[in-house]
This record gives sequence, C-alpha cells and structure tokens, in this order.
Amino acid sequence: MVGDPGRLAILNEKVETRQKQQTRCAGCGQVAPSYDIVNVGSIEKGYRAICAKCFNTEMAKLDGLDRFEHVTFEPVRLAECTRETHEFHFRTHLFGTGIALDAFELRDGHPGGYQFQIIGDPQEDPLVLLGRLIERIRRGLSIKHVCNDESGLQIADHLVVRGTIDWDDSQGGSVPLLNVDGREITWQEFGRMLMSFEGWQFKMEIREKSEGAVSGFPRISETTQRRRPNQVGASRFARKRRL
Repeated sequence: MVGDPGRLAILNEKVETRQKQQTRCAGCGQVAPSYDIVNVGSIEKGYRAICAKCFNTEMAKLDGLDRFEHVTFEPVRLAECTRETHEFHFRTHLFGTGIALDAFELRDGHPGGYQFQIIGDPQEDPLVLLGRLIERIRRGLSIKHVCNDESGLQIADHLVVRGTIDWDDSQGGSVPLLNVDGREITWQEFGRMLMSFEGWQFKMEIREKSEGAVSGFPRISETTQRRRPNQVGASRFARKRRL
C-alpha cells in the first residue's frame, strides 16, 4: 500500500544499507561498491580510496603496460548440481606482471558464498581469462562436499572436502571459519562432522586460492563414493555401543 509507514521504513533501511556499501572514488569521483575499492598510499603521505579501474590504470602506468585496458564484467548467474542458481560478481586487480580476476557472490553487500580466482597475464584477452574462470566456477559448482541428514550437516559420501579458510571474528581469529560449498562452517561444526570418522586416516592439502579447489586436486573416484555409507554407518554404530 502506498504510504504505508512499515513499507517506507523498510525501503529507507535498504537505501541506507546500499549507501553504506558504496564509496566515492578519490580518483575518478565515481561511486563504486565497497568491495571494488582499494586503499592506496602510505603512512607518511596518507591513503586514498580508489576504485579498481583507477587502481589498475595507475598500476599499468607504473609497470609500463601501455596496452592494458581495464574491463568491467557484468554479473553472471550459474547453476550448481542441485539446480540452484548463484549470481557471481567480478573484480580485477593488476599486480606487477599478473592480473587477478575474482568471482564471488554477495552477502549483505560484501563478497561471500562461493568465491573463485584465476591469475592471468595482463596482456591476455580479458574475455579469454573470463572464460577460463567461468569454466572453473562450473567445475566448482558441479559437486557438493557436505550434505544434511538426520544427524545434521555431514561430509558427503565421496569423503572429500574442499573449501577456503576464512577469518572468524566471533573467535578472534584463534580458529578458522571454513567456506565449503559457498556456506560458512565453523571449526566446531567441522570437528563434529569429522567425529563420524573416528579412527580413520585423513590427508590435508593447502593450496593458493588461484589454483582452484577442483582442478588442483585428484578426481573423486566412484569407488570412494560407493565405499562410504556402510563403513561410516559401522563406525557410528561402534561408537554408540561404547557410549
């Protein structure tokens, strides 16, 4: 209903939130999302908040990359294996002899959910780099590493977990916050999931974000997928008998 106080309050709140998530670039004067802002400078000379385009332009001049041109990509929606769609936003950062192209979802106006990165050559065709990143995203969305059952969140039947290590503000950074399948999982929650495999072995590999969580690791075999249910069930049963 037009003029409804409750509806107007919600709209005003959304506008205020959107404004807080945007910053005016000190270089070009344009308003940009906060996640696309870079603070550059020094303690002696002070800092400037500039957008990614201005940052990349300045970096290109410093590195003598006369042919470099900053490209802005529109958001892309991609479906995962459960057919749920995810909207990815893109950000490019030029650094020395390389360029990082990031893809991420937004959570309350900030990067969150599924996040991917690829490193390329500054002289490479931006559309080719984007194509490689989208292919990596598709591979990442093609499999689930955790699932819900009657006991809550559990490691999926293929027994492989891939994700990223994030900072957990609620724990002061003493333990990590994991991002798996685009969802946040606390260290305590992950530990509870691991207890289903008490007595089992595990292997942990740490890789750079740009290496890719799917392409950089061994493929999940069908044998592993078939083996998990009965053995895990036996492990849980044995633990219940001891209790």
